Amino acid sequence: MGRPRVPDRSHSLLGGGEDPTLYLRHGVEGLRRAGCEVLAVPCNTAHAFVPRLADEAGLELVSMIEVTADALTADGVRAAGVLATSGTLRAGLYADALRRRGVAVIEPDEHGQRQVMAAIRAVKGGDADPAHRRALTEVSRSLTDRGAERIVTACTELVLVLDDSGVSVPVIDPARLLARRVAAVALGREVRSSR
Repeated sequence: MGRPRVPDRSHSLLGGGEDPTLYLRHGVEGLRRAGCEVLAVPCNTAHAFVPRLADEAGLELVSMIEVTADALTADGVRAAGVLATSGTLRAGLYADALRRRGVAVIEPDEHGQRQVMAAIRAVKGGDADPAHRRALTEVSRSLTDRGAERIVTACTELVLVLDDSGVSVPVIDPARLLARRVAAVALGREVRSSR
């Protein structure tokens, strides 16, 4: 189906990397040809690209961004702290989805964002250590100090290093929410198709 690695989505969004659209399109089209009807992408940053690609392919997209925003709204959250790649933040993925629902978005300051990106790189490189865990806990605390009622780990690598026991508010994992929604969609499809 093509190259096994999609160019870094965040670098592309920040203007310093190759556009991953061609690679993502190739993957989406391959899934469609294989019979896929529902697309779920467990990469937050990729959501800057995949909604358009899902539409082009005629696939239903279960967006982890929208699923997370729905869950926060259902919980009555008024302000959420978002830990994400710089590309996800720049693209406004969570900011747009949450603000449409009346939820304020609190993002790390510049120093905090450097710590978030360092932790993400460390996890990807297999080099995460207790210092990264402490840094993410401190960034999360700074977001709660500014009013965040939940911390959204809007990068799949972050849940592997953030120690949520040091955070005073619930930590939300969009990948878990996505998995639950996909299971519900799949079960709903099975029920509908058996009638």
